Amino acid sequence: MKLIDDLFKNYKLKEEKLIKYGFIFNDGIYSYNKLIHNNEFELIINVKNKIIYGKLIDKDFNDEYIKINFESSSGFFEELKRECEDILLDIRSNCYLKEDFIFIQSNIISKYIKEKYNVIPEYLWESEPGFGVFRNPNNDKWFGIIMNINKNKIVGKDNKEIEVLNLMLHDKTEYYLNNKNIYPAYHMNKKNWISIILDESLSNDEIFNLIDISFNNSDKK
Repeated sequence: MKLIDDLFKNYKLKEEKLIKYGFIFNDGIYSYNKLIHNNEFELIINVKNKIIYGKLIDKDFNDEYIKINFESSSGFFEELKRECEDILLDIRSNCYLKEDFIFIQSNIISKYIKEKYNVIPEYLWESEPGFGVFRNPNNDKWFGIIMNINKNKIVGKDNKEIEVLNLMLHDKTEYYLNNKNIYPAYHMNKKNWISIILDESLSNDEIFNLIDISFNNSDKK
């Protein structure tokens, strides 16, 4: 369900909250059903293996109302969509925790930078809400940026969504590019910056080391 994909992208489940909210647990699945729009529709939400998904059922036809996944300017559609959004946002508020980024390793990286350098990501572009910049607090210079992009912008033809970390390595850039899991920088100066796909192809410790190098480079005049 597109609404769920959009609303829960950067949120982490607090599983212990689901039962209290009203979900029913059965056979490994948490389920929550809600009649909406004068009982003409039923919103069904399921959580399995920490993944949330759902569908909207048209009660008159006892069939899925797939039009909710598409855009429409009709007043009926907008009202129905708003009712679904209100329920989903309430579930998100009560059962989920906001995270900086989408993927696990990205949030581990963000936590490391916050704990070691007291730096949190800045989101500078409305058009790119998934781009988080890390600045050196001593001089405001960038030393890292995490971006969510399509994988084919870095390597191969796969257009699945990924997150990459760009770091500034200066004279060490060429050396580290010999690592098959480190790539020429996406959208930045390729002589000074590199890109890492945050899919655990590099260990956290390896990335932490590169972050430290980048931070120290940003400290230099």
